[in-house]
Amino acid sequence: MGENRGQHEAFVTLATNDTYSLGALVLANSLRRVGTTKQLVIMITSGVSPSMRDQLAAVYNEVTEVNLLDSSDSSNLELLGRPDLGVTFTKLHCWRLKQYKKCVFMDADTLVIKNIDDLLDREELSAAPDAGWPDCFNSGVFVYVPSEQTYKSLLTMAVSTSSFDGGDQGLLNMYFNKWSTEDIAKHLPFTYNVVSQAFYSYLPAFKQFFDNIKVVHFIGQVKPWHHAYNSQSGQVTVLQGTGHSQEFLQLWWNIFMSTVQPKLDTAMKSGLVGDLAKMHMDVPEGAASMRDDRERKLQWEQGQADYMGVDSFDNIKAKLDEKITPAQPKAVSKDTPAPTTE
Repeated sequence: MGENRGQHEAFVTLATNDTYSLGALVLANSLRRVGTTKQLVIMITSGVSPSMRDQLAAVYNEVTEVNLLDSSDSSNLELLGRPDLGVTFTKLHCWRLKQYKKCVFMDADTLVIKNIDDLLDREELSAAPDAGWPDCFNSGVFVYVPSEQTYKSLLTMAVSTSSFDGGDQGLLNMYFNKWSTEDIAKHLPFTYNVVSQAFYSYLPAFKQFFDNIKVVHFIGQVKPWHHAYNSQSGQVTVLQGTGHSQEFLQLWWNIFMSTVQPKLDTAMKSGLVGDLAKMHMDVPEGAASMRDDRERKLQWEQGQADYMGVDSFDNIKAKLDEKITPAQPKAVSKDTPAPTTE
């Protein structure tokens, strides 16, 4: 009977592109690693490539494509400094997975440390408090009951009443607006959704209850896959200023390198996923610079270019000159024999 129940309960996540699919692959493997007995389901959009879909299908019980929903609420999203969060409305499709009786939604940038199958004993909407405003729940991990009616009601609210943060978390807190006061049983312990950055937390408690942490959430723009990884030493380097826990990042990369990276398609085009697919434990010449380039690209996007160092004007000009200056033909010695047609 317990086994049959597990077939009707699921952990659900979402990936809208290949990069977030990397996180989803690590999430699924982390759930397998702790011995979950529940189904694993991922919703994807058209932004996920066929090659990555094959990788996801190998570890998820179900891969289902959904339409991209966008809040189109740029004014509120600007308050968060995260206009990319508009597409997180797409996670509302999780309520349409009516083949399951109860589910736990988890963002693709979460990592499971210990078995959390007990979450399926909780009621809708159970979630952990947000580190920034504990009277709101964080929508990175929540227990819910699939329902077409709930899905339609959420869409109606999204159209008629703007989410207060422009993303799914604001909308869900508005819809399940009695979470903070009505039933304490729906308040998950913070250990089920701990932010990776210690500076977001009550540091003494972070240290005291560290061994009780079950789920880690890598919130913010900088994700585990943005950090540099040394293939020779097997160590990850934490990007300065991100505040991510070295231990949590290392665990993410350990799972990625052992279960995900070896199966990535090396024929994938250039870009972050393509670069990671080509990584090897015996580092080929140029691999270190590849990792450096990924880190530098992220710093450029954050307005942190090293203008006095490698990103100085002279270095950039030299690099451009190297690219646009045609290679000069080598001088041919008089003693060099003429080429033959054989």
